[in-house]
Amino acid sequence: MNLEIPKAEPEKVVYRGRLHEIVEQEVMLDGKTKVFEIVRRPPGTRLIIITPENKLLLTREYRREKGGWDYRLPGGKVFDSLAAFDEAKSAGSDIVASAEQGARKEAREEVGINPTEMRHLHTSTCGATIDWDLYYFLVTQYEQLTEGQSLEAGEQITTVEVTLKEAARMCMDGSIQEDRSVAVLLRYLGSLS
Repeated sequence: MNLEIPKAEPEKVVYRGRLHEIVEQEVMLDGKTKVFEIVRRPPGTRLIIITPENKLLLTREYRREKGGWDYRLPGGKVFDSLAAFDEAKSAGSDIVASAEQGARKEAREEVGINPTEMRHLHTSTCGATIDWDLYYFLVTQYEQLTEGQSLEAGEQITTVEVTLKEAARMCMDGSIQEDRSVAVLLRYLGSLS
């Protein structure tokens, strides 16, 4: 089977905000022009934090977009704006290294820890029409910060320790609602068996 790579025109930005942009791109497919829309935002981070007692640290936080509380893997943004993300890409920055710095910052702010042993575990991509990567890091050793959490204004976040078995149950029963994190966490838990 001979598959031809579609010819694509340069992207055209149709909307650009502080954290999101929508771009259109014309692509020639089977002799016809199709217009694809892509929503793009800077990458984020998530942390799988294993305690010395072999439990998992989660956050319980109020999520405005959900209108309620959610259990989550701690994490947040790597860059505070599209402009900062664009600058990093243009400068040839190592995005995984930037994501690690962001993950360390979120560990301090949301959980009140300083990771001393951390490694990149997985990068989750969203799909063809949404360009938003999440960088997952595994933390196996950390120091507790005496000052505790350092939350941003408006954040309502508490930390929760659960067994690995409870974490798997929470993935399956919807207590942890971010599906990409559920998939990565279940894959990690499955690798331990």
